[in-house]
Amino acid sequence: MKKHPLVWFGLLVVALAAWPSAVRAAVDSTLFERRNLVAWCIVPFDSVKRGPAERAEMVKRLGITQVAYDWRNEHVAQFEQEILEYKKRGVEYFAFWGQHEDAFRLFEKYQLHPQIWFMLPGATASLSQEEKVQEAAKRVLPLVERTRKLGCRLALYNHGGWGGEPENMVAVCDYLRRHNGSTHVGIVYNQHHGHSHVDRFTEALAAMMPYLFCLNLDGLTRDGDKRGMKILPVGQGELDLPMLKIIATSGYRGPIGIIGHTQDDVELRLRDNLEGLDWLVPQLTGQPAGPKPTPRLPLLPKAASPTKAGAAKK
Repeated sequence: MKKHPLVWFGLLVVALAAWPSAVRAAVDSTLFERRNLVAWCIVPFDSVKRGPAERAEMVKRLGITQVAYDWRNEHVAQFEQEILEYKKRGVEYFAFWGQHEDAFRLFEKYQLHPQIWFMLPGATASLSQEEKVQEAAKRVLPLVERTRKLGCRLALYNHGGWGGEPENMVAVCDYLRRHNGSTHVGIVYNQHHGHSHVDRFTEALAAMMPYLFCLNLDGLTRDGDKRGMKILPVGQGELDLPMLKIIATSGYRGPIGIIGHTQDDVELRLRDNLEGLDWLVPQLTGQPAGPKPTPRLPLLPKAASPTKAGAAKK
């Protein structure tokens, strides 16, 4: 029986009224709470040059309970103090950048099991895709076994190139799990190295989901990496809300990272990120946006300091 136009209109009104409820049901508000956030790129990228105690106190003051630790050679002597200061303040030593035997020995001493974040090496161009995956897996295998012994997860870190493409990281994780039983190997995805992925982010995120250990946010503007706007505070990019909606409704429930990385006072940069996130999250469920936050620091980051020996640039 053909329905009267007013009936169809009534059904549409009901559907539209129910839509915000459906969205709210799909969004887990705890995903973006302070307790689920990880502070990243806050050590060598801090213009204030805080030491371990100051850094731990700053993180606690911001209400962040997890830190992913990046370093340069001058920080090696502080490795142990960093651990102790975090313990003293109840901050989780969530992840460690790269590899260093001094740090690994300390993890064993203090029975810590942080994620180890590591970039895949570049692939030999002349190889087939299957051969590139096998080559990458073979090259990373010593660290796979070292982290297995430590009881740490190993997270492949996207940083451009073949090894930074989501599909390739997934392929290497899958290969290591199937051929080496390496279920502790996964992915940490970084939006500041993912500007070329934005148009396929929904598909890329779905592919990474079985392996995703952490997802680090960035303020995203289209081609920002080509326009001097690679790193912005969350909330300052026109792509931030749609990208956050994809994450919030994807089913991902793991840790969320926010980054410093701009050679400014890292506390101010983290505060800009937190305020931007607080502004965006209510909009995920259709609540009014309110005034857009004004960053404390310039939107265009300063040039990063040159990479120093012992740690790759992130």
